[in-house]
Amino acid sequence: MIQVLVSVGSNIEREHHITEGIAALKELDPNCRCSRIFEAVPVGFDGPNFYNLVVELHTDLSLEGIMAALREIESRWGRERNAVKFRDRTLDIDLLTYGDLSQPSGPVLPRKDVYKFAFTLWPLAELCPDQVIPGDSQTYQQAWDTFSDEQPLWPVTDFSL
Repeated sequence: MIQVLVSVGSNIEREHHITEGIAALKELDPNCRCSRIFEAVPVGFDGPNFYNLVVELHTDLSLEGIMAALREIESRWGRERNAVKFRDRTLDIDLLTYGDLSQPSGPVLPRKDVYKFAFTLWPLAELCPDQVIPGDSQTYQQAWDTFSDEQPLWPVTDFSL
């Protein structure tokens, strides 16, 4: 079984879509683990705040298979495949890592979001603090400890899975 880390986000009917997205991920791995849920302002556009978290699951699906499964879950909840990049989302599920695979293209792994966004890195550091980032020498916690971008982000205390 291969460890897969995915980010999950929504800013449209957030509680509903996050709950449904996690339920769908549990169909892939009933024992998946979730970080806390964080609230973040949108990056790159104006809109309602997002709820974000990271989910760890284990699968025997190929890289192509897990990517297709994640796209199907997004589509089930109204995600348009050809939608513009920076816009409101019912459900956004991004593959962050696939085992220890590190590759520069097709898809880029680990996903650049790991280093770029607080709403991805903080939940990763919480869920897998001592795990080394594929293709890197630092752990998620070490990367979070040195993260310097000041993106507004805070834990959600009134909604949990």
